[in-house]
Order: sequence, then structure tokens, then C-alpha cells
Amino acid sequence: MTLRKKILVITYYWPPAGGPGVQRWLKFVKYLPEFGWEPTVFIPQNASYPIVDDTLSGEISADLKILRQPIWEPYHLAELFGKSNKKFKAGQFDVAENQSWKSKLSIWVRGNFFIPDARIFWVKPSVRRLKKYLEENNFDAIATTGPPHSVHLIGLALKKHFPDLPWVADFRDPWTEISYYQHLKLTQSADRKHRALEQEVFKTANVTLATSYADAENFSAQGAHAVCITNGFDLNTSQIQNRAAFRSDQFTLSYIGVLEQLRNPVILWQQLEQILHENKDFKKHFVLKFVGRIDDQILAKLQSDNLGDHIENKGYLSHGEANQEMKTSELLLITNFADERSKGIIPGKIFEYLAAGKEILSFGPAGSDVQKIMEETNAGKHFTHSADAETLKRYLLERFELWKNGSTEIQKRDIQQFSRRNLTASLAELLNSLLAENKQ
Repeated sequence: MTLRKKILVITYYWPPAGGPGVQRWLKFVKYLPEFGWEPTVFIPQNASYPIVDDTLSGEISADLKILRQPIWEPYHLAELFGKSNKKFKAGQFDVAENQSWKSKLSIWVRGNFFIPDARIFWVKPSVRRLKKYLEENNFDAIATTGPPHSVHLIGLALKKHFPDLPWVADFRDPWTEISYYQHLKLTQSADRKHRALEQEVFKTANVTLATSYADAENFSAQGAHAVCITNGFDLNTSQIQNRAAFRSDQFTLSYIGVLEQLRNPVILWQQLEQILHENKDFKKHFVLKFVGRIDDQILAKLQSDNLGDHIENKGYLSHGEANQEMKTSELLLITNFADERSKGIIPGKIFEYLAAGKEILSFGPAGSDVQKIMEETNAGKHFTHSADAETLKRYLLERFELWKNGSTEIQKRDIQQFSRRNLTASLAELLNSLLAENKQ
């Protein structure tokens, strides 16, 4: 019997945390044993998660060893400045014109005093605990995943103490190149510290994992040994086919996930307003569905317009329930930041959209990785936030007419490269290559 190799996974997000941040390593850990790796997971004991989904705990193997370390987080102090500050712990920011003085102060404190983030107080006690644990137990590799990027500082300290232990630093989102970084109101000193820590992680980790092709290129340009392993979906072929065959009795455009102000597709709402005003048939059948967390100010604006009568806001649902909602939609909306720096951001939801087998309507920068994936898989249409309004309007009406005529069947998509099991196989291959390099 071949003994499994052992990997220590250090992550902040873990069930009962909900949302996209937890999915990536929950699935890696689920499938790694199939490829000869036995994971142990190190997590906070009492984390303040922005979203909770208790159903995800059912995906954790009873055999998985989990280590827990208490954490102190200062977000409850930020929330004293205003309830809107709760969104900051999920990396969401109001656009400048919507920021109160309390929000501005909270953002300034967050960016300049908690470097790289407000989970920094978990680093030192975790390092002390894990140094002793690794000295007493044999491991073949460690992995850290951020954001929060303070988790990478745990890996950095452990790597310095165990230089021969391969370290994989997984960046689910960039650090200083993330779009909201420019909204942190950083002093020059704080900016230098953020960038210096990021560089140290890049140059010390054996491998820096990126979730997008553009991010991998950017990390490599900054001195990292970067490899791209995207996020994915966790459905088999028969499940994908069954979901794609379902037809809704309403022309439903759905957004699944968190919709924040920096991703708001204003041009879409404007064209839908116009179509509702001009087309009685469209008005009769159209539904705009939100599943997840939509920014209060965006929702208030939509509800005050003609769109308000067509909104179905379901709020946050479990991961399984959210996937079911995709099945009852004709168009699935995905939207990214408008600026060029977000070209490499691939929202994890796109892969489950692909598996849903429905037409995808996307907004984001031209030439983005999302656009590349959509074109390669023939998944739908990508627009920029400043797209030609008439082209967008024509597209929406064309999709509506196809739905009315029952002609919305989607062509078969080759998407198995994005299955969670196949992506984990790529991770295991990478880990095996690191061990082989160590032996040389």
C-alpha cells in the first residue's frame, strides 16, 4: 500500500463560511486523497465570516483532520462607525460619491493600520502553533490561500523556519493589483509595506498559484514562480445535461452572488428600462432575479425605476439552492470591475454558470480572461461597461425572441477542464513535481 503524501492547508475561509472564498480549497481537499495526498486543514476557531452556509459542512470528510486556532478580528469596531462597514470584511467598497465620512475613516484605518488586512492578529499565534506542530509531525508540503493575504504571512514565516518544505501560496485574488486596492486611501508608507510583503511572498514561495491566466502572467513579471489553476464546478456530465435542458416559464435574467457598486452594470439596467417601456410583451414576461447579496444602494435605485416591478430578490441561499436557481433562468449575468486592472479576475461563479448550460451575459474589460473563457466555450456574450447601447439592446431582444420561440437550446460545451476533480489532479501533479525537485 502506497503511503499518501501529506499537505498542510492554511485557510481563513472554511465551512460554515459561505460564498466563493470557501469553495476552492474545500474542493481541493475533497479530491486530493484520490491523487495520493492527505490534507490537514488549519482554520480560525471563531472567525467573523461575512456569509454563512451551514450546508457546506456536509462536504467535509469525517476522516479529515482539522486544526483550529482562535482569532481576534477588529471588524466589530469598524461596524460601530456604521452598518455599511460590514461589507468591508468581504472586500466590498462603496464608490467614492457614496462614502460617508465614517466609511472613509474606516477604510483609511483598514488600509493603513491593518497591513495587509484585519486578520493580521491571527498570524503570530498561528505561526507559534504550527512551528511546533510541523516539528512533531512530518509533512511534504504546505499551502496558504488568500485573501485574506495575512494568511500568506503565516506561510512566509513557516517557510523561513522550514526552508526545505515546499510552500504553495494560492492567490484567489491579487494583492496590490486588486481593483479595490486603489480605494484603500493608503499613505505612501503603507503602500510600500503592502508591496514589500507581497514581493517577499512571491519570491519565497516555491509556487504562487493564480486563478486566472492574466494574474499568473502578472505575478511572474513580479518575480513569482506562478502557475494558473482556475476555479471550477463540481458537477458530473449527466447533471450538466439535465440542468441545461430545463426551460423557464418566464424570461428570467439572474445574478447569483454578491453585486457591489464597483461591479454595477449601469448600462444593462438602462437598456432593460428602455425595453420595458417600449415592448409590452417583454414587460409581461421579464423577471430580474437576484440570489445572494446585492448592494443596498443598487437595489434601492432599481426598485425606484420600472425594473422594481420585475425584481425577484431571494437574498442569500445555500450553495445548492443557488445552483438550482440557475436552472430556472434563461440568462445568467456575470459582471466584473470596469477598469483594465481587473482583466485577470475570473469570478468563480462563471464555472457553475458554464455547468448550468445556460446563456451567459457578461460585463467587464475588453480582452479579459472571462471573455476568453466565454469565447472558447461558446457560452454567451461579453460586453464592456461602456458598450454600444443599441448592440446590447438588440442582443437582449434577440434572446427574448429565441426564448419565446423555444429556441434557446445551448450547444454542447467542452468544459471538463474546469471540473473540480480535474483541477485537483493538476494541483497534485504540481505538488509531486515540487517534491521531485526537492530530491534532486
